[in-house]
Amino acid sequence: MPTQRIGFVLSLFLLAAVPVMAQNAPTKNAGGQSGIRVNVNLVNLPVSVTDSQGQFVSGLARGDFRIFEDGRPQNITLFEEADIPATVGLLVDHSGSMRPILPEVSAAATAFAKSSNPKDEMFVVDFNDIVSLQLPAAVPFTSDVRQLEKAVAGGSVEGRTALNDAIAVGLDQLRSAHRDRQALIIVSDGGDNASKHKFAEVLSQARASKASIYAIGIFAANEADRNPGVLEQLAKATGGKAYFPQSVNEVAAICTQIAREIRAQYTLGYSPSNTSSEGAYRKIAVKVDAPNHARLHVRTRAGYLVSQPKPTPSSAVVSAAAIGGNR
Repeated sequence: MPTQRIGFVLSLFLLAAVPVMAQNAPTKNAGGQSGIRVNVNLVNLPVSVTDSQGQFVSGLARGDFRIFEDGRPQNITLFEEADIPATVGLLVDHSGSMRPILPEVSAAATAFAKSSNPKDEMFVVDFNDIVSLQLPAAVPFTSDVRQLEKAVAGGSVEGRTALNDAIAVGLDQLRSAHRDRQALIIVSDGGDNASKHKFAEVLSQARASKASIYAIGIFAANEADRNPGVLEQLAKATGGKAYFPQSVNEVAAICTQIAREIRAQYTLGYSPSNTSSEGAYRKIAVKVDAPNHARLHVRTRAGYLVSQPKPTPSSAVVSAAAIGGNR
């Protein structure tokens, strides 16, 4: 095989070996030649912008946004305002205490699906003591509203609540997603009392994922296991939002609002000025200064994780920046 051909195949092999969640590009030295270190150097952020009334704001330009990483300003290299199809996981509590309100939750899931982008792909995770993916084995994702409604309503309603395990399963399922924009929506009436996974584990996994996590906590006033703090922490870390409705009748409207937010998000990207490949968590802040608008509120991920360099079959070193966190 000619030398040039061998070099080309080797380059493809090295790029394929990178477990990336954002775009990758080779670094260049001062002479403009590609080096042997391959870095994932595009941090990709879904960004929600609302006004003082909570309405989503469209029509902003790239120049209206500023991004900071660990307090340092970054150059925005990617800007999109588009209704991009997403992969969304619905995580629905099927513990025994959910039995009286499950019909309303099923209706809310239907409302979400109807308000989503028609090209979205979705899946359902039901959880009590046991966590299970509810779509047929041959159908990992679907956009069929009836199929989703059946999956949410299906399964036994009994036992305790393995919330952490359900989040772990949801994040794992997203690894097979076909969409870059990803989200998990959790609907639960209590804290966790049955998981094998610790909360610190799933929080770390969430930070290292692309997913924005939205949580709808339906708590009774005397709920012994209620833990709204963990839902708020997951949402804040990933750029989502936690809701605590006073009545289950509010859940459908909340699901519709979440669907609209996902469709209204901006996509911003930047190449970090800090090119170190050492493992670290880097904080992100996004600000908006639009002259024709009053004070605007911005929500996105708090930061991202930089993975440790991994050896490859050659002497090259490959590193990856996996996005995760919020603001």
